[in-house]
Amino acid sequence: MLWCIDQNIPAQRSLRHDVKYESFRPILQVIPRGKFARIVSECKAERGSKGFTCWDQLVSMLFCQFAQSKSLREISDGLAVTCGKLVHLGLKSAPPKSTLSYANAHRTCEVYSKLFNEMLNFCKACRPGKKSKFRFKNPLLSMDSTTIALCLTLFPWAEFRQTKGAIKLHMVLDHDGYIPTFAIISDGKVHDIHAARLVTFPKGSIIACDRGYCDYELFHKWTSEGVYFVTRQKVNAAYKVIENRTIPKNSNVLLDQIIQYTGSISKRHCPDNIRRIVLWDETNQKEVVLLTNHLTFGATTIAKIYRDRWEIELFFKTLKQHLKIKTFVGTTPNALAIQIWTALIAILLLKFLQFKSKCILTPCRLIALLRLNLFTYRDLWKWLSDPFAVPPLEPVQQLKLTF
Repeated sequence: MLWCIDQNIPAQRSLRHDVKYESFRPILQVIPRGKFARIVSECKAERGSKGFTCWDQLVSMLFCQFAQSKSLREISDGLAVTCGKLVHLGLKSAPPKSTLSYANAHRTCEVYSKLFNEMLNFCKACRPGKKSKFRFKNPLLSMDSTTIALCLTLFPWAEFRQTKGAIKLHMVLDHDGYIPTFAIISDGKVHDIHAARLVTFPKGSIIACDRGYCDYELFHKWTSEGVYFVTRQKVNAAYKVIENRTIPKNSNVLLDQIIQYTGSISKRHCPDNIRRIVLWDETNQKEVVLLTNHLTFGATTIAKIYRDRWEIELFFKTLKQHLKIKTFVGTTPNALAIQIWTALIAILLLKFLQFKSKCILTPCRLIALLRLNLFTYRDLWKWLSDPFAVPPLEPVQQLKLTF
């Protein structure tokens, strides 16, 4: 079971920043309604629907993400008590929980995966000027997966172990803005390598990944395509040293070597020269062995590239702790996929707000502040520049009595 996205859809959109509504409406205005309607039409997602549109479903699930609703009842009641503000969001009324449950179970999740594509391209176009930690101009990407544990009683289709259910979210993170550029939802038993083989990277890209992606055939494929990788070496790797390079002074680099694999399988699948760098980890008091096919960068630069891979771990932490991705409001595979895709769409909306904000806020703080101001009447774009400023009080004009 795999849900995948295409990455080749362009997106252009202009926004109005001069209107003052509750904060949730300007966030939803970022979503291209015309392209969303086209996606719904292509997927035939509203066939047989009776009044409850895909837009209603999207707004409801985004409210679930931003408001941290724990159940369908909380989504329905939370939207119902907004005192007539739903018309500004494009909703006629709050959806009944049974209607939302049926839509999540039966409407294809492909609508929201394609919308994620549209939002991804839009966010890429809105990124500020590149402010990289590195001097090189190569695109830097990190790839990893996270396991989402599920109750096997409620999700019997997601069998992972004898008494545990799980699914996996495979992700590629672009370090220019730290935007997720590729996502796959799979069974918990699917190995990371299978997801990695589905991704096509542009020539010159640098991929930082952990030891779970060590695959000699994949290494050779990336090398032949002009894609660079930085990863950890397997403990039982068999190799011979071709060249010992000069190590930089006053650094934690212990060895810088060019090697070739000598194992029967590794040598056949990866006949290329690989660079092996041994570092000393002062914090954990142990050696760290890195592998890369980039032969020109300095050893310390390679070490910094692998260290920056930690950003994808922080991304997963934000996704799990501050959005609804660990507990679900539906138990079918489709409902679960819709909730994950809407969480990823919410992340892209937050990234867009970060790009437009003049105040430096971490994603977790921005999510918390938005949750408290979701239906307050404020100018969202001015609020983003100074979220802790006290809005001016407008005194009520008193009636003048004529005597």
